[in-house]
Amino acid sequence: MMFRVISCIIFSLSLFVCATAQEKLAQTGFQFLSVAQDARAAGMGNTYTTAEGTPNSLFYNPAGLAKMDGLIAINANSFNWIADIKYISASIAFNPQEGLYGVLGISVQLVDYGEFQGTVPWANEQGFIDTETFEPSAMAIGLGYSRILSDRFVVGGQIRYVSQALGRNAIPGEGTKRNVADVLSFDFGTIYHTGFRSLAFGMSVRNFSKETKFEEVGFQLPLTFKIGFSFEPLELLEIEPEQHQVLMLLDAVHPRSYPEYISIGAEYGFIETFFIRGGYISNQEEYGFTAGFGIHKFGVSIDYAYTPFGVFANVHRFSLGFNY
Repeated sequence: MMFRVISCIIFSLSLFVCATAQEKLAQTGFQFLSVAQDARAAGMGNTYTTAEGTPNSLFYNPAGLAKMDGLIAINANSFNWIADIKYISASIAFNPQEGLYGVLGISVQLVDYGEFQGTVPWANEQGFIDTETFEPSAMAIGLGYSRILSDRFVVGGQIRYVSQALGRNAIPGEGTKRNVADVLSFDFGTIYHTGFRSLAFGMSVRNFSKETKFEEVGFQLPLTFKIGFSFEPLELLEIEPEQHQVLMLLDAVHPRSYPEYISIGAEYGFIETFFIRGGYISNQEEYGFTAGFGIHKFGVSIDYAYTPFGVFANVHRFSLGFNY
């Protein structure tokens, strides 16, 4: 058994090394896809690769969808990002025949960048004149599927239509052009339960797509590789799991256009109802530590996460979930 565990860990680390060996691109677009959506995940430093049982897994590792309880589950998330950028997202999962044929999920992510004043060059003292105001926006709509292949192995994937609209710009002699770009992206991942206590590890690849562009300069989506581990340390102690639950998680992350980093998270639960969370994300300039709490009861979950953000305003995330 231990040999299998060690072999799985070595295999995962090998995949991560191969990913880190890829050439980094100087520029990626659609960065809104890299912002954490779920308050529970954010409270644990975004260590969510091996988390399971919630539709919000579609924003991290779609394989986590397969262990959902009940027939249908819904999650909604809302928060203000830096510079008053507003995020709203939701996910829904259907679990017919208790997962016999897999679990189907839908995710929606909307971004409101606020209102901006347009300008064009002009032969006056200022060198420009004001034009119409415009409101940039972004969206991603996904369809995901996950299935339990054995008592230890879970796989999942998601296809998303991703779009961003940045308003219009005036081109002398050519009128105006509308800056809109869209593309299909793919997410997929796995989770493997080793059989050694609750130890599990997973891998995910997110935002895999072809190059897209607004006009002439092309760019890639923020492709991200993750390998994660999780376990419940109280299993090693003689403590009643009905009263106290502790979950420890660790993710190794390789983004396309940012140095690799490690995120660590922990969650303490009391009678599977009240939860306190904390996390740390390494190699970040303006943030590192995160915290949060949650209440889950009668099929309803309410979660909150707090992220101190350096010179920017602190970020407060809220998530609401229903499970039937």
